[in-house]
Amino acid sequence: MASFHIKHLLEASAQDPNSPYPGLTFYDTGDQALETNLSYADLLATARRYAALVLKGPGFVPGKIVVLYFNNHFDNITWFWASVLANGIPTPCPGFSNSHEQRIRQTEHLQSLLDEPVILTQEQLLDHFPTRDGFKLQLRTIESLKELKIEKLHHSYEDHHRHDDLAVLMLTSGSTGKSKAVCITHEQILASVRGKASVRPLSPPGTAFLNWIGLDHVANLTEIHLHAMSLGAQQVHVSASALVVKPELFLHLLSKHKVGRTFAPNFFFVRLRDMLLQLEDQKSKLGGVDLRHLTWLGTGGEATTVETCALLTRLLKPLGLPENAIAPGFGMTETCAGAIYNTSCPAHDLEQGYEFANLGQCMPGISLRISNSSKEAMDPDTVNQHGELEVKGDVVFKKYYNNAEATTDAFTGDGWFRTGDQACLDAEGNLVLVGRKKDTININGVKHSPHELELAIEDAQIEGIKPSYVVCFSCLRVETKEETICIAYAPSYASDDFNSRATTRSAISRVIVLETGAAPDILPLDTTVMQKSALGKLSRGQIKTALDQGKLNAFHDADQIALKKYKAWNFIPPANNTEQILRHQFCDILDMNVHEFSVNASLYDMGITSVQLIRLKHQIEEALSLPTPISIHTLMVNPTIRSLATSLNPSRTNSAHDSPVENQSYDPVVTLQSAGHKSPLFLIHPGVGEILVFFNLAKYFSDRPVHALRAREFEANEACFASIEEAVACYYDAIKRVQPTGPYAIAGYSYGAMLAFETAKVLTMRGDHVGFVGSFNLPPHIKFRMRQLDWGECLLHLAYFLNLISESHSSQLSSAVSTLPRPKALDLVLSQASEDRAKELSLTRPSFAKWVDVAFGLQSMARDYEPRGSVPSIDVFAAVPLAAHLNRWGEFSKAETRIHNVEGAHYTMLSPDHVGSFQKVLKKALKSRGL
Repeated sequence: MASFHIKHLLEASAQDPNSPYPGLTFYDTGDQALETNLSYADLLATARRYAALVLKGPGFVPGKIVVLYFNNHFDNITWFWASVLANGIPTPCPGFSNSHEQRIRQTEHLQSLLDEPVILTQEQLLDHFPTRDGFKLQLRTIESLKELKIEKLHHSYEDHHRHDDLAVLMLTSGSTGKSKAVCITHEQILASVRGKASVRPLSPPGTAFLNWIGLDHVANLTEIHLHAMSLGAQQVHVSASALVVKPELFLHLLSKHKVGRTFAPNFFFVRLRDMLLQLEDQKSKLGGVDLRHLTWLGTGGEATTVETCALLTRLLKPLGLPENAIAPGFGMTETCAGAIYNTSCPAHDLEQGYEFANLGQCMPGISLRISNSSKEAMDPDTVNQHGELEVKGDVVFKKYYNNAEATTDAFTGDGWFRTGDQACLDAEGNLVLVGRKKDTININGVKHSPHELELAIEDAQIEGIKPSYVVCFSCLRVETKEETICIAYAPSYASDDFNSRATTRSAISRVIVLETGAAPDILPLDTTVMQKSALGKLSRGQIKTALDQGKLNAFHDADQIALKKYKAWNFIPPANNTEQILRHQFCDILDMNVHEFSVNASLYDMGITSVQLIRLKHQIEEALSLPTPISIHTLMVNPTIRSLATSLNPSRTNSAHDSPVENQSYDPVVTLQSAGHKSPLFLIHPGVGEILVFFNLAKYFSDRPVHALRAREFEANEACFASIEEAVACYYDAIKRVQPTGPYAIAGYSYGAMLAFETAKVLTMRGDHVGFVGSFNLPPHIKFRMRQLDWGECLLHLAYFLNLISESHSSQLSSAVSTLPRPKALDLVLSQASEDRAKELSLTRPSFAKWVDVAFGLQSMARDYEPRGSVPSIDVFAAVPLAAHLNRWGEFSKAETRIHNVEGAHYTMLSPDHVGSFQKVLKKALKSRGL
C-alpha cells in the first residue's frame, strides 16, 4: 500500500482556509468572456459525486483501468479525480487518428493492452470509436452516468485500496498505433512536483499556472495541474486551438491572471515570435499586457534554438518579462515531464555560442549519466563526449504496463532508464542533446540530425508549406536501394496549383542539398496523415512506417502526376541550333538530363557555382566558335538558354546557322535568386568590382530574391565611374527599378559596405524605408587604406582574391611589384600564378589587366572618402583582421549597431568553407530586423 496518495493533494488544497484563489479557471471555448471557475473544494465535491457514479456504472470494480477520452479540460480533470477517488486507474487518452482503419487498430490495441478497460467519453465523441463484429468496448458516456439514480452519495470508495502504488497510466505515442502505457506511481508524482517546485520557487506568491495542453500529456498533469495543486495555486486551462489560432490571447491570459508559470513547445514559441515581430510597438498593440509575474516560461518536447529564446526574451521584455524566464528543459512521460532544467537562458547559451538551448541540470529526484556505445557509463565529468542519455531516480518510472519486453529493453542491467537520446555535458555540467539515436540519418557515411534539417527548412520559410508541418527521416530509394533523406510536408497550395508545387519542391531540395550535399525524396501529404501530438509534434516514426508499408503511395503517385503535368506545360524545347548547342553545354556543366532542361530554366535555380559559370563561359565560346569571348556579365544577366541565345544574336533569334554576336548594355543588377515572398536582399560588390563571391551565398536563400550589383567598366564600351556619387546614383536607380518600394535590405562586402551605406542614405533621405544595412567586414573610415592601394597593390589583392597566388606569396611579391611598370608587374604576377586556376577562371592577360583597372578605379574613388550622416540601423559582420575597428559604425546608425562575429578571415568569410555558417548569421540578422 502507498504511504502517500495523490488524493491528499486535492484534499489539502480543498481544505486550505487561507487560499483566496478560485482553484481552477477554464476557457474551453477560448473566449475570455466564457470562463468557468471551480474552487478546489468544489472540485473535490464534484469528484466525489462523479466517483459514486463511476462505482455504480456497469463493468467497473476498484482497481479497474478507466480510459478518459474527452475534448475539454473541465471533463478531463473532473472525471480524472472521480476515477482516482473511485480507486480506478485513470488513463487519459489522446485523440484518435482521422483514419478509420487506424482508429480500429488503436482501439483494439488499447482494449488488449489495458485489460478491457472502462472508457469514459461524451456522447458527441462516440463516433470516434469504430465498431465491427466480435469487437466490443466498455464504452460509458458521462451523460448516461449522470442519469444513474443514487439515493445517497456515499464514500465507500474511500475504503478501497490497491495493493500497489500505481496512480495513473500515461500513453506514449506509437508509430503504428501501438502505444506503450507508462506506469506512474503516487510516489513518483509527489517526488516530481516537489522537485519542480524546488528549481525556482513560484514568485511572487499568489501567481497562477496556465495550461493549454490536453490532460493526455504529462506536461499538463504534473508540470501544471498537480504542481499548481501542491502549492495551492490558481490554475488556468485554455483550449489549444484558441491559442494556436490567436497567439496574442496567450499573452493576454498571462497578464489577466498574473501567471507565474506556464509551458509552451517550440512550435508555439515560433508562432509567438513571428506575431511579435509584426508589431511595431508591442506594448500599445497588446493592450497593456503585463508579464512581470511570469518567472517560468518552460519549453520542451523538441529542441529550441537559442536565437528563438533570445529574440522572444527581447520582444517580451518591454512587457515586463524577466531576463531568464524562458526555461528549456528535458523530460519524458517516463520522468513525469520536466526533470532537467536550464535556468540561465538565453544569457549562458549566447555566451557559449550554442545553436540550440542547453537543457540545464537535474532537479532533486533524478540523476543522469552519459553512456558510450558499449553501454558503459563514461566519467560523469567528461565534457563534450557524445553518448546515450540515461536517467535514474525517484521521478523515473519503473515499468510499462503489460509489456515486460519493452520494460527490459528500456533499462540497463544496473537500473538506468535508456532515454534513446544522444547527448553530452558541457563544461558547466549542462545537458546538451545531440539527437535521437534511432532518428539519425546516415548518408554516404555522414550522419545528419533530422531535427536540424527540419529547422533549416523552417528557417527558409518556404512558401507552399504549412508552418510546422515538416518531418525528415531516412528511407530506402527504390531504384538504388540506398538510404536517402525523405522530406514530408503539408502543402498550403491547392492540389491543382502545379507551379506552386514545383516551386516548393525546388526550394526544399535546395535547402537539403546545401545542408547535406544529397538530393532528398520529397512527399506532400495531407494534414489528416500528418497528425500532431498534444505538444504540436509530428511523429516521424508513424509517417515513416506508413511510407514503408505503402500506405502513402496514393500521395506519391498524385504528386508525380502533377509534376509531370507541370513539366509538360512549362517545358520549352530549343528553337534553333544556337539554343541546341547552349542546352548541351548547360547540361554538361550541371550534370543534368538534356531532354529535361527547358530553355527558360535559370542557371541560378539549378544552383550553379561561380566556378561552374566560368567553365560554362569557356565551353560556350568553344562550342559556338565565337570570334570574341563572351563577357561573364552577359552570362550573369542571361541565366537561361533563351535569353543568352537572344543576347548573343538578337536580330536572328530563330536562325539555325547565323553566328552569334554578343550585344549587351550595362545593368548593375544581376538576379541570383528570383523566388521568395520576403523583402529582396541587394548585395553590393567588393573592391574588385565583381559579384562571383556572392554565388555560394545566394543559393541558401529560397524565401527572398537576392540581387547582386556589379561594377561598371568590365566591358569595352563601358566607362568607369567618375565618383562615389555617380556609382551610388546608378545603384539607387537600379534598385528602385527592381524594387520600387521598401522596406529595403542592402549589404556590401568589404568595399561594397561603403557603397551600401551611401545608397541606403539616399533611399532614406528620399523617404524610403530601409530596414537593413549590412557591412561585411568593412570599417566606416577607409580613406587611409585606400591611399595605400596603388595599381600594383590592387593587382596583388585581386590575384590573392581569385586564388591565383597565396596570401604569403602576395606579400613576398609586394616589394618587386611596387618598382615595376604596370605591364611588367602584370607579367610577374601571372608568371607566378597557378596555371590550373587561371584556366579554370578562363583568365587571359587582357581580361586580368582590365579587372585590375576596374579594382584600381574603385579604390581611387574612395581616397578622400569621409562617412557622414546616418541610416536607421547597421549590422556589422566581423571577421579577422578588421573586427577591432568595426564598432565605429555605431557613429552612423540611429539604432544600436549590432556586431555579428562570423567564421573565417576577410577574404574567406564567404568561401565554401565558411559560407554555410555565414548565411545562418545573416538570416538571423535579417529576421531580427523584421525582414
